[in-house]
Amino acid sequence: MDRAARPAYICAMDIGTRINTWLHGRKIGRDGDGNTYYEDRRSRGDEKPRRWVIYAGAAEASAVPPEWHAWLHYTTDAPLPETGRRAWQKPHHANATGTAAGYRPPGHDYKGGVRAHATGDYEAWTPGS
Repeated sequence: MDRAARPAYICAMDIGTRINTWLHGRKIGRDGDGNTYYEDRRSRGDEKPRRWVIYAGAAEASAVPPEWHAWLHYTTDAPLPETGRRAWQKPHHANATGTAAGYRPPGHDYKGGVRAHATGDYEAWTPGS
């Protein structure tokens, strides 16, 4: 959705977040998708500093890779390195449910709506049998 077509409350939230980030945020880093991560530069006594993310696209929590998720939720003090992934580890992808890229099984209406015929190996249960 382009910025002009977005509802006003989303734009106002973006503006407030961006002003707060500009005034109080300290940039920690950026992930491979372009999301930028910040930490509050103000000291709050014994409290943990606030941490937040400015998304590169739509605000979608599943777009945060696990390396940064651990940092956002205070599991680690520094983000985990994105390098050094094992060969069996897949790259992170945001949840695509509800989008055109989401999984649609064979027989889904968007895939023609034709399901494979039943094989006849199913026998329905009836009470008392």
